[in-house]
Amino acid sequence: MSSEKHIEKLLGEKIKNVLMLGGGCIGNARKIETVSGRILFVKSYSDTNKFIIRNEANGLKELRKANAIKVPDVIALNDEILILEYIEIGKRQNNFSELFGIQLAKLHKYYTEYFGFYENNFIGATPQININRTKNWSEFYWTERLLFQFRLAESKNLVNDKLRKCFLEFEKIYPKIIEGTEEKPSLIHGDLWNGNFMVSVNGKPVLIDPAVYYGHREAELGMTFLFGGFDRVFYEAYNIEYPLITGWQERIPLYKLYHVLNHMNLFGTSYLSQAIEIIKKYC
Repeated sequence: MSSEKHIEKLLGEKIKNVLMLGGGCIGNARKIETVSGRILFVKSYSDTNKFIIRNEANGLKELRKANAIKVPDVIALNDEILILEYIEIGKRQNNFSELFGIQLAKLHKYYTEYFGFYENNFIGATPQININRTKNWSEFYWTERLLFQFRLAESKNLVNDKLRKCFLEFEKIYPKIIEGTEEKPSLIHGDLWNGNFMVSVNGKPVLIDPAVYYGHREAELGMTFLFGGFDRVFYEAYNIEYPLITGWQERIPLYKLYHVLNHMNLFGTSYLSQAIEIIKKYC
């Protein structure tokens, strides 16, 4: 059965038009119009990535529960295809950054009891371990985020002696860095950078491509700084809506480290020196 036939079967109606869109590194995307006039967004993945579809759909549904910021509706899915509400792209209004900061802060006020999530998912194409849930953020972030990525890099022969030595030293001082920052587990997007949000036709922020779990909200902000950060107004508006713990800026590199290690695992040793540099900020 062709891909379009699969889509028609999921929707229960025929497709009228298809427009191919730019895809990411692990999937393809298209805009479709059905005979009834519905405009929808369709993502498809290879068989090797079929679990990503259900994880992405579950992540979007979880974000929607907070009723804080727009995410696309999940229309239908199977192991190869994810059909979402189509979001028409618009332009930022003057208050966009302020609104985005406020809405993200409201998302982070949606809590649960344990750090983690009811299922494992992916950060990019790398598995992200969530099911070992705990009330201890320091333990969760070290074991399920930093140590997991480090061991994965070792298994790929990406770790040199310098990084290994730094990481072992870092393990000793890590508890002190994170001490005193305890908060409730917040619902976070998990992979929030400039490529994973949109501006809707009415000028409002829309979150896409999540790697959802319940974590410390500073971990979310750490990712926003990985590729240069968002603008000053965004962080100021966030901090007014939901004030951050004193010293949060000094912990941003700690939370960037997870994503730098992940990028090393995905793209190779070009990220090795950046990982070492981050660790040396604390050692």
